[in-house]
Amino acid sequence: MRAVQFFDKGDIRVVDVPEPTCQDDEIKIGGPVFCPKTSHPITGAVVPITLGHEFSGTVVEIGKDAESKGGPQGLELGDKVVVQPTIACGSCGACNSDKENCCYKGGFIGLSGGGGGLSDFITVPGRRVLSLPANIPLDVGALVEPLAVAWHAVSASPLQEGDTALIIGGGPIGLAVLQCLQARKAGKIIVAEVSRERQNFAKKFGADHIFNPAQEDVSAKVREICTQKGGADVVFDCAGVPASIETACTAVRAHGTVVNVAIWEKAIPFNPNLLVWREAKYVAVLGYQKPDFEYVLKALGEEKMKPAEMITKLVPMENVVEDGFKELIEHKENHVKILLKVAGG
Repeated sequence: MRAVQFFDKGDIRVVDVPEPTCQDDEIKIGGPVFCPKTSHPITGAVVPITLGHEFSGTVVEIGKDAESKGGPQGLELGDKVVVQPTIACGSCGACNSDKENCCYKGGFIGLSGGGGGLSDFITVPGRRVLSLPANIPLDVGALVEPLAVAWHAVSASPLQEGDTALIIGGGPIGLAVLQCLQARKAGKIIVAEVSRERQNFAKKFGADHIFNPAQEDVSAKVREICTQKGGADVVFDCAGVPASIETACTAVRAHGTVVNVAIWEKAIPFNPNLLVWREAKYVAVLGYQKPDFEYVLKALGEEKMKPAEMITKLVPMENVVEDGFKELIEHKENHVKILLKVAGG
């Protein structure tokens, strides 16, 4: 079968690989960065790694024990599903405390081995498979994973209905946070984003105020909007740059909360007094847990979120390098999510 594999920086190829065999506790699906050069502690995988951790597909085979070991009840061949791509050891302190998203040896299907969604077929443990609502197409199903990241971040905050929220960074995750905030009935939603194209996406998805941090003092603008409280109730840092954390900590109200959603590329200087003077909280989040997927699927099924316009391009597997990866590298501001259409299912 075909698979999109990462070999090295700048070296991604569509290659032929053996089709996976469905084990008793697995479900086989037809398909719609950390890629280790040393073996992953759980999967044992090394490069080349089959990519794809955000994906949906149709069921083509069901292992006899998949349902009894946590798979969806009543699943049938041809059903539409999504996958929670978490890889966890199940025995470390984090896993033993029901925090498998923080597994000390963890990773993700499609990034750390275990196959990937960018292939004709993939087998995954039944407990990692969730059924798509009947009214949700497969392309929107591929957005469930990033929406689950956003849902997990919003759930980690003390957000109450009607609260004002600031999102710093209007990329894919920032836009996903925006939609989750709307589904959970936040009040005013403010987005800080430099790119004009991404500002337009934020406006399309319903942001109440949009500011360019390269041209405006975002913290001052937030305080003007939140005159009674003097800042946003919750700030979500989805940018992960030195300027964003400073803005987050000066735009949040006294006793408010800053949620770090971004993955940082390197260490930065940080002055904790920015939080101290406000007695504000700083909360870090990572990935998601199964309930986040379940809540997102419920919200999609009830049409409380309509993320289809996040899909800005659909490409066939054979063109994924030029029209997918290179397109994102060279024109990322023009896109939210480029989807790869796989014909295997």
